[in-house]
Amino acid sequence: MSGVKEFIAARDLLRDAQNYAYAKEHFSWPRVDHFNWALDYFDTLADNCVHPALLYVDDTGIEEKVSYALLKQRSNKAANVLKNQGLRKGDRVLLMMPSCVELFEIFLGAMKLGCVIIPASTLLTEDDVVDRIVRGKTKAIVSSAELTSRIERSTKTSSLSKIVVRGNAQGWLSYEDADAASSDFKTSDTFYPRDELLIYFTSGTTAKPKLVLQTHGSYPIGHLTTMYWIGLKRSDLHYNISAPGWAKYAYSTIFGVLNAEATSLLYNYSGKFSAKNVLDTVERYGVRTLCAPPTVWRLLLLENLKARHLALRELVSAGEPLNPEIIEKVHSGTGLTIREGFGQTESTLQVGFFPGMKVKPGSMGLERSDQFPFIAKELWRFRLALRDQSA
Repeated sequence: MSGVKEFIAARDLLRDAQNYAYAKEHFSWPRVDHFNWALDYFDTLADNCVHPALLYVDDTGIEEKVSYALLKQRSNKAANVLKNQGLRKGDRVLLMMPSCVELFEIFLGAMKLGCVIIPASTLLTEDDVVDRIVRGKTKAIVSSAELTSRIERSTKTSSLSKIVVRGNAQGWLSYEDADAASSDFKTSDTFYPRDELLIYFTSGTTAKPKLVLQTHGSYPIGHLTTMYWIGLKRSDLHYNISAPGWAKYAYSTIFGVLNAEATSLLYNYSGKFSAKNVLDTVERYGVRTLCAPPTVWRLLLLENLKARHLALRELVSAGEPLNPEIIEKVHSGTGLTIREGFGQTESTLQVGFFPGMKVKPGSMGLERSDQFPFIAKELWRFRLALRDQSA
């Protein structure tokens, strides 16, 4: 086997593994010579997945289910919109918008075209935007309407292509024009696992944020680790509480979920975070797997979890260490144990408690160094192989 078939075989082994010991013994990273995850893998799901790829809800009452087939068509349209703007493989596109269906369409469309995606937080200042344009060598920006004025003040002398989502702005191409674009997309480009796919600007403390590059191999394939850690199964509804612009969004809202052929819940709430509204949403739609940072878990505990009728099967947490008492209180309220994981923008998930493993609060992974989780070891081997290919 080669290419996408080997990727799917590796995915199936992890997704269907009954325990950690079996996964450790039998898993190996797929070897792919040519690979574009959006074209070679995601598009093949359109005919087989009858459940949604996305479920979008917000506080205004909007609910939208997007099938794998429709997302394939819409991302093809997005790829053609970008192509019609003169963009091509290797050009860098800044995405700055909240969690929404259009974000997925453009993310996948840009990947199909071969653009390098620069995810950006909606909280960026004007100086931050300028920094990402200059050091990121940005050719185009796609933004939601409410952010265009901030971006415009940062790009007055720029000749960037600008596309606005969910609204209109003077001097910006409306993404609604994508409806007129073809839903068929073809490319003559060849994609390799070492080709650039994502550039993240990490948080800066004493200096400017550094740029972190991920490739068509490292994140789409590497996030098999995230899929396995979460414990995702086919058709699960997964909710990851994370904002676009951060690597964790790619971890647990995009690649981890779609690798499993599951459904990603996009809950776009307005105003401040509300634990009650989040739990109402999780309960109403029957979320099966939930990922949240420790800060959110603390807020969720302010609600009476025992009074909820939750369909949850797996709970995970990442971002910072989780206090043992939080794990205990959540277990008392739900009967489930939060499993922690650790990864970086520069990597995918490296270490954690995987499904079926006994959780030891205050620790992570296995106790003996010679049993360091195979996922981390294999991940570094995979990244070294990518490096050797590009040398």
